[in-house]
Amino acid sequence: MVLPVVLFDVNGTLSDMEPLSRQFEEIGAPPQLAALWFTSVLRDGFALTATGQNPAFKEVAEGSLRAVLADGILDRDLDDAVAHIMSALQGLAVHQDVVEGIRALASDGFGVAVLTNGAMATAEALLDRAGVRDQVSAVLSVEDAPRWKPAPESYAYALGALQREAGDVVLVAVHPWDIEGAARAGLRTAWLNRDGSPYPSAMSAPDHEVSAITDLPGVLQV
Repeated sequence: MVLPVVLFDVNGTLSDMEPLSRQFEEIGAPPQLAALWFTSVLRDGFALTATGQNPAFKEVAEGSLRAVLADGILDRDLDDAVAHIMSALQGLAVHQDVVEGIRALASDGFGVAVLTNGAMATAEALLDRAGVRDQVSAVLSVEDAPRWKPAPESYAYALGALQREAGDVVLVAVHPWDIEGAARAGLRTAWLNRDGSPYPSAMSAPDHEVSAITDLPGVLQV
């Protein structure tokens, strides 16, 4: 049996974004603005993607951050506050299940790759800090694709880079929108549901649902 390539999303799927709430507190902003900011980044990025553009993640993230913080009560200058949050974004750690999960997949013979809407350098650095970069065969970013995920061109770009057919790749993400996009592009999918949330009924159901990356080897070999 030829095992599939497991293609991971990065932001929120591999990287633990919860500490960003504390970074917002450090600049004098409400911690809940962290989640609002990331949602705004996706909204703005998706809007630009829908019009056929492929914006740089950093540009969208900084622009959305300035908008979110504009009316906030900050303990520092807006430029300094933006720099503080963006620096924290570059230094996030991975979720607790990531290292063991990726190593288990690689040990069992699965190919492991990542596809991010962020910068390739940021994903590379995240995997390096976690000590699993050598277990990942390809670090891919939509900065080299026509458009962001979940546009079909982003997954087509990944398939071309991996030299695999869609049915030979499993997209793993915490985001239902990513699952939807991958499914419509013909990829197999696994929804990483760490917090037990219900899956949106309007979207294509994932082929698999797991609560941790460490569950993937057993699920994908069945």
